[in-house]
Amino acid sequence: MTESRAQWKSKMGFILAASGSAIGLGNIVMFSSNAYRFGGGAFYLPYFIALFLVGMPVMVAEFGLGASTRKSFPLAMRVAGGRAGEFAGWFAILNAGFITMYYITILGWVAGMAWGALTTDVTASFGASAKPPFFDSFKMTYGPFFGVVLVWILNLLIVSRGTKSIEPVVKVFLPLMWLAMIVLVFVGMSLPGGFEGVKVLFTPQPEVLGDLSVWQGALSQMFFSLSLGFGVMTAYASYLPKDSDLTHNAVTTSLLNCGFEWIAGVAVFSILFSFAIAPSSSTIAMMFYVVPAGIAAMPFAAKAFAIGFFLLLLVAGLTSSISLLEALVAAGQDKFRLPRWRTLAIFGTVGVIGSLVFALPAAALPGLPLGLWLLDLTDHWAFGYGLLIVGLVECIVIGWVVGSGRIRDFVNANSRFRLGVWFDLLLRFVIPGLLLMILISAVSQGEAGGLYGTKTDFSKTEGILGSFLRVSPWVVFLVWMLGGGGLAWWLSGRRGVEEGLPDLEAPLPSGPGVRSAGEGTAGEVDS
Repeated sequence: MTESRAQWKSKMGFILAASGSAIGLGNIVMFSSNAYRFGGGAFYLPYFIALFLVGMPVMVAEFGLGASTRKSFPLAMRVAGGRAGEFAGWFAILNAGFITMYYITILGWVAGMAWGALTTDVTASFGASAKPPFFDSFKMTYGPFFGVVLVWILNLLIVSRGTKSIEPVVKVFLPLMWLAMIVLVFVGMSLPGGFEGVKVLFTPQPEVLGDLSVWQGALSQMFFSLSLGFGVMTAYASYLPKDSDLTHNAVTTSLLNCGFEWIAGVAVFSILFSFAIAPSSSTIAMMFYVVPAGIAAMPFAAKAFAIGFFLLLLVAGLTSSISLLEALVAAGQDKFRLPRWRTLAIFGTVGVIGSLVFALPAAALPGLPLGLWLLDLTDHWAFGYGLLIVGLVECIVIGWVVGSGRIRDFVNANSRFRLGVWFDLLLRFVIPGLLLMILISAVSQGEAGGLYGTKTDFSKTEGILGSFLRVSPWVVFLVWMLGGGGLAWWLSGRRGVEEGLPDLEAPLPSGPGVRSAGEGTAGEVDS
């Protein structure tokens, strides 16, 4: 068996893969609903502050951690913080695993909606007056199972050869996504009333800036939007050439992500306001009810635009889901030196089963949308709390244990734009303080603001079932913390390839052509 560390063939391939990971379902619809919810143009001020204060610095840190250790997230965190650091890394991977499973379930629903747009009368099935809407009837059947299996097959095929198969795919998908979104912008602006919708998006309501929830929403949107806390950016950066300009890569990736969100907001607002349809604060509702209703009301080519919209969502979702799967696979290979096909088989089997559970219809338990309820709970804890916890621990480990100055020196060795002491201050004090503030506020209010769940209301459910459903979020939380935390601690104690890791106390490698100790275990294994 010959082992070799995968590497991106070009800087453009890495940038497209990293920005593709960041650009997903939330960028197309969640940004628009957040902007509408938090005061239109007024949302841009905290949004851009969050970009420069949190998003870019944390991305630089994750790139630096991956490029300096040339390891996936758990073992990179072991280099930074010993076994405790690896424990946090495995907790992040397990958390990302749950998100991957229900994210692919949502993509299965998207695939079903694309099929519905192709085979039904869009006005009758997607329109605002559709009774019931196509999505309501579709998710109550076992039809989504086919979509889930299809999306998993696509994911497994795309990551089957690591960077060799991911890079050519993102080089096609990313330009297509930008082209499709630009077309939607021109169509939306050409509709009667489309420009009024854009005015709403960019007209600020300054009074909302005094609301703490607006700033929390912007920070959460930025952290989630850039795929931080998943282990994705560390894994992707571990496949970079050693002389890469990490600061430039982080800035470019962040700006591409935010630019896509910006034009997506213009497209969505122009189309919806042309037909007096208000955005929704739920990503599920925006994807499957609100935007389809706006497209169905279009005076021309509604069917073509409906098909195109859901294919756009599917492609955008795939660029994110393949990055999540690659982070999981890289961690398994780094730790246990497994061949890629075997690692994919393990994660694929567990993932398909988990995604199918999230797709279970009401028929599985009469009167209860079982899959959607589980998705709500998982989204609430894994997305709403898990990513923030991982980000907080990550900043503490990198900023205080390994020392943000060491990461800064490594990044500056090959970067045109040199990081100053301000980077240390942000990573050690400002960002952990902001993340801690968000977590405390979320816990005190009992609302973490997950991106995808619909917040199922069980207040009217009676009997023992109703009582259980009302306390189930905390039951799931305990299982998640105790079970996931216990498994992460067990994994961090398993003997893998730790003996070949760089010395924690040694200076981080810097400069072109410097090879780190223990390189060459994950990215890709050929047998």
